Amino acid sequence: MKIALVHDYLTQRGGAERVFELLCRRFPEAGIFTSLYDPERTIDLRNRIVNTTSLQSIPGAARYFRLFAPLYFPAFRALDLQDYDLILSSTTSFAKAVRKAPNALHICFCHNVTRFLWDTETYLRGYKEYQILYPLLEPVFQQLRKLDLEYADEPDVYVANSSTVAERINRFYNRPATTINYPIEDGRFVFSDQKEDYCLVSCRLLSYKRVDIIVEAFNWLGWPLIITGDGPERERLEAMALENVRFLGHVSDDERAKLMSKARMVIVAALEDYGLVPVEANVSGTPVIAYGAGGVLDTQVPGVTGLFFNRQTPDALQAALQEAANQNWDYHKIREHAIANFTETAFFDKLNDFLSTVLDEFSAKEIGLDLCISNRG
Repeated sequence: MKIALVHDYLTQRGGAERVFELLCRRFPEAGIFTSLYDPERTIDLRNRIVNTTSLQSIPGAARYFRLFAPLYFPAFRALDLQDYDLILSSTTSFAKAVRKAPNALHICFCHNVTRFLWDTETYLRGYKEYQILYPLLEPVFQQLRKLDLEYADEPDVYVANSSTVAERINRFYNRPATTINYPIEDGRFVFSDQKEDYCLVSCRLLSYKRVDIIVEAFNWLGWPLIITGDGPERERLEAMALENVRFLGHVSDDERAKLMSKARMVIVAALEDYGLVPVEANVSGTPVIAYGAGGVLDTQVPGVTGLFFNRQTPDALQAALQEAANQNWDYHKIREHAIANFTETAFFDKLNDFLSTVLDEFSAKEIGLDLCISNRG
């Protein structure tokens, strides 16, 4: 049986790309397809052939990939996947549009509905270019929304990374989705019950991440805060931060893992679709202080693995931080919860059971069920 793995674009290294990397490792013989590929900026696929679209030949496209939004749907439609029996697409936007052979099965791992189309103001408000070009962009976005709805019917089955995303898939695309919480690579993280005197933020510096709330809260508290990650918000955030807030930019995976394990707390202020960072913190033995909506409702146990604050304001976050500072955390218990529920083993056990059921419904004998799940190990 031939398997194709498809991802929107491999031009950065975030949560969606980390999940796709796991799928690539799990299916080592699968073909890999994406619109754009920049090996210096994304997951390590140096030992695999990465098939790209015609967009790859445009100078600068991999670096300025967001500017090419109108071209992605036709680029994915042009990919030739007719020889593949099973397509596993990983997408927040465009990869679900790929064509499949009549008897093939397309399972879409949907990290979210296309956010820049359906939550445009929240997603793009940090980009000055969007505000300036809005009168020109909105008609384009209206057409892209129509295409997004049309191509949302291409996958046979949807898998959502959280119950929040499953609800959005049903609401926007009118499609049911099975929730399988995506895993972290627990082997990349180290546990420590010896915490140091700092809190940590680890994310892309985008407006919807609401790092501004965190900076304001720590300006007031005066506690040490380390922020890793980069993005268009960095300059503004650095300008508003006091001396107790440090910006490290991009750090290596090893350095990030060390920072996770030694932090007193990891802070998440965004309404995340799912969010791997809270689970990565937990597997490191570190409690999470998070805005109490979205994916953290699937991954966090209040009072055990972290605490929630219910308004995206500095005051609400400050109160949660002060409460957390006075709590006697069981770091081993925090890690145990993450290991039991969000490791690769837990994920692939759930995925294999799901594939067995789905492939039965799609004439599993014809496309080789045993071959599909032989890698479960």
